[in-house]
Amino acid sequence: MSIAPPPQAATTAVQPSFADLGTPLQDVTFVVVDLETTGSRASDAGITEIGAVKVRGGEVVGEFQSLVNPGRPVPAFVARLTGITTAMVSTAPDIDLVLPGFLEFSHGCVLVAHNAPFDVGFLRAACADLGYTWPGFAVVDTLPLARRAVSRDEAPNHKLSTLARLFHARTSPDHRALADARATVDVLHALLERLAPLGVTHLEDLATAADPVPADVRRKVTLADGLPTAPGVYLFRGPDDEVLYVGTSTNIRQRVRSYFTAAEKRRRITEMVRIAHAVTPVVCATPLEAQVRELRLIAEHAPRYNRRSKHPERQSWVRLTDEAYPRLSVVPEVRGDVPHIGPFTSRRAASAAVEALHDAIGLRQCTQRLPAVARAPRSPCALAGLGRCSAPCTATAGPDTDYPTVVEEARAALTGDPGAVVRALAERVARLAGQERFEEAGQVTHRLRTFVRAAARAQRLDPLSRCAELVAARPTAAGGWELIVVRHARFAGTAVTGPHQDPLPVVDALRATAEVVDPPPPPAPACHPEEAALVLDWLDQPGVRLVHASDPWTCPVRSAVAHADLEDVSASVALALRGPDTMAAC
Repeated sequence: MSIAPPPQAATTAVQPSFADLGTPLQDVTFVVVDLETTGSRASDAGITEIGAVKVRGGEVVGEFQSLVNPGRPVPAFVARLTGITTAMVSTAPDIDLVLPGFLEFSHGCVLVAHNAPFDVGFLRAACADLGYTWPGFAVVDTLPLARRAVSRDEAPNHKLSTLARLFHARTSPDHRALADARATVDVLHALLERLAPLGVTHLEDLATAADPVPADVRRKVTLADGLPTAPGVYLFRGPDDEVLYVGTSTNIRQRVRSYFTAAEKRRRITEMVRIAHAVTPVVCATPLEAQVRELRLIAEHAPRYNRRSKHPERQSWVRLTDEAYPRLSVVPEVRGDVPHIGPFTSRRAASAAVEALHDAIGLRQCTQRLPAVARAPRSPCALAGLGRCSAPCTATAGPDTDYPTVVEEARAALTGDPGAVVRALAERVARLAGQERFEEAGQVTHRLRTFVRAAARAQRLDPLSRCAELVAARPTAAGGWELIVVRHARFAGTAVTGPHQDPLPVVDALRATAEVVDPPPPPAPACHPEEAALVLDWLDQPGVRLVHASDPWTCPVRSAVAHADLEDVSASVALALRGPDTMAAC
């Protein structure tokens, strides 16, 4: 089959964040800005002066200064503070003439201000009043940086005038915009010098430089230096090159840097960062490959700071045994070509699913292996007396002819439509709820939900685990294709094509070089179950196209997936709570 080129993705302007820039501070162009205004709130005050200094690599490359007519009188106390009077601004240009010049002056730069919310707030309000779209400047506020870098022993407060004196600024701030901006430039440079030993060396570091991060943790931000910005997996390594933690990200460098900021609040991860001495990146072609490699590396190394996916061997399955009178059994792995559901994360969860089936279907619950015909008469158990088991253990004249019907009900619930089980337990939940035995109703609902979800997982896994090879494609944002090869549910290879590249030769090469995978016993996949779940989720995404399948890939029309939300239970409980008359009418 052929794959038509996907439509070209529309280009949308995106304002880069600190984490996306990744620029050394010496390569950043800052515009240090200061405003003088008629009041403290942009909603009822106007700008009287704008002053700005453009700096790069520690050198001044330009200045901007203009008085502004605020369109209202300058209050007397403001005039005394700034020296700007109503007469001075009466002939000054209005903000609609000054603001475009400032925006052009600042285009592509990072705004810096002391108490930035004040100055930036007035500028944003002016843009909104004039119908301009705010350019989305990255903003650096020197006030929180000063609180981080300057102790109370050095300065009684963190006002601009106090910091200018402390750092011997070449210009003294005097409440005029350009002078204050020039003083802020010297304060900024002094603060950056102090923060550099703490690992604040790039623009994105400034976004979290004021966070209360321990100095020994922040200094380790250098572990992220040189890491790629591509998708992939990263491994934190400790003493003796031990793998401490494995993670994944669409941007390895950005994600690793976040571990050294206040955004990381997990105590055990902070402990891990303290003993880590290196980070190893594994670049991947696609996010799916990164997620798969993360799972495999966690299973391989069992890092002590990872909590999930470390022990796939601890997962359990529920199977229908292969004997004269089958029963349900919790097993650690798929055994034989008999119905299975799962996998479960624990034996407790598997046992809950077994209890749900036993509540609805009269399978025997004894664990011994029974012959088709008992040699000697036996006494039936209590379940037989309650009508919940046909007691095949007492069949002495011939095989129990009723039990095969029960087995077929169980087989249908495990591999096809579990509607009968759902309805039976829904009625029980409704009765318990109507009797206000809500705790017991909740327990039954939990068992039913555990069973339905496990059956749905197995029914999705089974056809994919039987498929020897499946090739699928998904359009990329750049106009090409992301291709994957899946063999017995295991991710076996991937490739990405360009926007004008014929994908079919790449498909042929990918199939020839993909990993060789031995078939597993279905419905178990030939990989970690979570890996198979990732592949299934990828295949379910909009736009994915099936290129090749060696075997049928189908799911039951009436399956456990249709009951995942337990609508039958909710409806039954609602009727029960309305009263017995409503239940009788239904």
